[in-house]
This record gives sequence, structure tokens and C-alpha cells, in this order.
Amino acid sequence: MEQNLIQAFIYAITFAFFQGKHASSPFSGTDIFKSHVGAKNNPLMKYVLDHSMREHPALKKLRLKTLEDRLNVIMVACEESQLIANLTRLIQAKKAIEIVPSRRKCETISPTGKAEPELDHATGVYTGYNALNFALALPEDGQVVACDICEDYANIGRPFWKEAGVEHKIDLRIQPALKTLDELLAAGEAESYDIAFIDADKKNYDEYYEKCLLLIRKGGIIAIDNVLWSGKVVNPAEGDVDTLCIDRLNKKIHKDVRVNVSMLTVGDGLTLAFKL
Repeated sequence: MEQNLIQAFIYAITFAFFQGKHASSPFSGTDIFKSHVGAKNNPLMKYVLDHSMREHPALKKLRLKTLEDRLNVIMVACEESQLIANLTRLIQAKKAIEIVPSRRKCETISPTGKAEPELDHATGVYTGYNALNFALALPEDGQVVACDICEDYANIGRPFWKEAGVEHKIDLRIQPALKTLDELLAAGEAESYDIAFIDADKKNYDEYYEKCLLLIRKGGIIAIDNVLWSGKVVNPAEGDVDTLCIDRLNKKIHKDVRVNVSMLTVGDGLTLAFKL
């Protein structure tokens, strides 16, 4: 019953997209963007956000704070985060896993001699916007395991987690995400999680998917971000490792008999894999 409800929900979203794509409109159905990246002057996206977004006050404050950072492009799109939070509520999840982009802050000297932040791409919660959305969607005794390699950016989000009264629901693990997933499996937590969100280094996407598939219960959801990768997956360039890794995983999941799947044009592309 749960699977049927979710699939009907997703089919409705997909149908609405294709109806819009073929309707008479100045907007292309193939446009791919996040709400906070390149869509500020798009009246259609503004309409969607104005008539869809419901943010907890602390969540909105954290989003606006994150947008002040020059790396805000790596933040999960708010409309995508809201969809994941609603799915979390729909399946009455209690345990979640989050693997999203992060940057480690340090300083380097630019060619001009000026000290500038150096960016180290890895896995993590970034400022914790999506972790907070997860925590708000989970029950009082729920918990999201949030994977990060340092606390530089997560510390920006902590005051907002506390303000929302859900800091106790966020279990921040400071180490490589693959190690955390292995530890959860070693602790006997296989098939005990309800939902996982993957949005991190693309070269490890397949490993994240496989380990999450072991950790997620039957009927649970694995949500994977960036599956359209700004449209580059249509014709991956030779040597473009990230795009090739995403494309391979997309093809793998499409044929994976262990899950039901829906690929959506939300944000930069979102795949929802429902474990059978």
C-alpha cells in the first residue's frame, strides 16, 4: 500500500512535468536548474516557489544565511529538500542517512598575494540545510546520520538546528562517509534505515548507492541528487569522470531489479529508488 501511494505521488509529478513541457509556453521543459542558481529571473520558478514552499522559520534563516556564501551553488535546492522531507513524512521514517556536498575551509595565497579560501571537495552536510529539513520531518525519537569530514560549514548550521529544537536528532559523523556506512553495517544496522539522500562526490556514487541499499529497509527510499548533472549526462565528454560516473549509475539503477525507480527533473535531477 505504501509503495503504491508513493508511486502514484511520483507519477503525478512526472505527468505534470511532461504536460508542462508540451504546453504552449516560453519555458523549455528541458531547463535544468536549482531555484537558487540561475533562476532568480525565471517567473515560472518564482511561481512554483511562491505556491509550494513552506519553510520552518529556522530553516528559512539558514537558507538565507547559506546564500551569503559564495559556494551556495552546492546547497540542495529548497524545493528538492522539501520533496525529500515530505517523502520522509509519507513513509513515517524514523531513521535517515544524509551524504551531501561539503567544503573544507583553509587558506591559500592567490597569484595576487592575497589570502583566499581554498576549497576541498568532499562529502558532508555543507551548512546543514537539508539535515535540518530531515530532522524537522522526523518524529521526536527519529535521527538522521549526517556524514561530513569536518565541521567548518556544519557549525554555521548548528545554531539554526538548536533554534528549531531538533539538534538532538542530527547525528553528525566527522569522517569519510564510506567509513560511516561501513560502521553502520558492522554494527548490525542493515535494513534498519528508512530513507537515504546521496549528493556527494560523484566518483563514489555507486558505492554510496550499494551501501545504502544494504542499510535501507524494504519499502524505504534512496534519493540521489544531480542525476542530470546540468544536462551533461545526455552526451558525456570523454574524460569527464563525474559525468561518466553519474551516467553509469543512472543506467545501472534503471535495470536494477532490487528497486522501483523514478527519475525526476527536480533541481539538477533527482532519482528516487524504492527498495523492493
